[in-house]
Amino acid sequence: MALDTAAKYRDRFPIFGSVAYLNSCSQGALSHEVRSAFNHYLDGMDERGSLWEEWVGRQEDVRVLIAKIFSTTPDQVAITTSASAGVSSLMSAIDFTKGKNKIVTTGLEFPTIGQISHAQELRGAEIVHIPAEADNQLDIAKVAAAIDDKTILVAVTHVCYRNGSMTDIKAIVDLAHSRGVPVLVDAYQSAGAIPINFEELGADFLVGGVLKYMLSCPGVGFMLVNKKNVMKAIPTMTGWFAARDIFAMDIMKYDPAIDARRFESGTPPIPSLYAAKAGLGLLLEVGLDNAWAHTKVLHNQMREGIISLGGKCATPAGAGFHAAMLAVKVTDEHAMVAAVAQDKVVISSRDSNIRISPHFYNNSEDIERLLASIAKNKHLLA
Repeated sequence: MALDTAAKYRDRFPIFGSVAYLNSCSQGALSHEVRSAFNHYLDGMDERGSLWEEWVGRQEDVRVLIAKIFSTTPDQVAITTSASAGVSSLMSAIDFTKGKNKIVTTGLEFPTIGQISHAQELRGAEIVHIPAEADNQLDIAKVAAAIDDKTILVAVTHVCYRNGSMTDIKAIVDLAHSRGVPVLVDAYQSAGAIPINFEELGADFLVGGVLKYMLSCPGVGFMLVNKKNVMKAIPTMTGWFAARDIFAMDIMKYDPAIDARRFESGTPPIPSLYAAKAGLGLLLEVGLDNAWAHTKVLHNQMREGIISLGGKCATPAGAGFHAAMLAVKVTDEHAMVAAVAQDKVVISSRDSNIRISPHFYNNSEDIERLLASIAKNKHLLA
């Protein structure tokens, strides 16, 4: 059974000894493995001091693990400090002055895409947002209508951080590519929660980070780059780890790497790489298919329970329309988060919704505990 997954792995996450943790859309639960990885880094500093070779190797280990998670190859993975760092590097490679200057994006985006896109207006970009429909879904036909001869990039989130709505990325990729336009995907709210095959998805660029469903911590992001796009993009936002040969220490010319590394920057976030390796390794041990099969059961249990209490879900229902998160409409999001916290249940909120986000380490008892707490505070349901 899918729910056996929690029984197998739950004791690796100490937080469940004190609370029902249902906030993986903000931060994944801390495992013993990740804590031990931080200790390993600190012990090495005490015992040996500078660990340069080990540090560089750790980044390459993380690159390989991320490639495995997305069923791609390490040369298509850039390791960054955040999703924003990857997007900013990409944007720095785009020339908005030669007739194509439009970025088509959506009303579902996290500030990463929205704010960085609008920053390019200073460089001549035009930004067009396609609003979501009343049910929080994106109308692909409206995206199609916005793509024209001036469009240089389509930037779209996979799962909306505010309401959990999931967009059909493959449909957008196929549409944009039919018109010769590359696609950037923000997969921060889906990476690690659901299986994503980068090769099958066909996107040109995909960004995310490891601190949520990928079980790690802040400080490590990534950008997947389709090989066919690498040599076409020359970022001007760069650093010495983006060089073709970082050990050449060449200060006389700009010679970016020939693979996705050209979108990297300076010295990596070393302690976070230790944590990332441990968290990603645990996620691969569990398996993305197993994690998602497990979480789907819990998601359905939550949705049924909320509806039975008279609540309304902001997250669309049905396969392909949501990932792990369930957003529920409330009259006072902060009051509801605080109320369930009194019952030792941890959730979060955005945009007049509470966000409930289980992962493979949660079980049915966590969901029942949440629903019981919401029942006590159902006057806060919208």
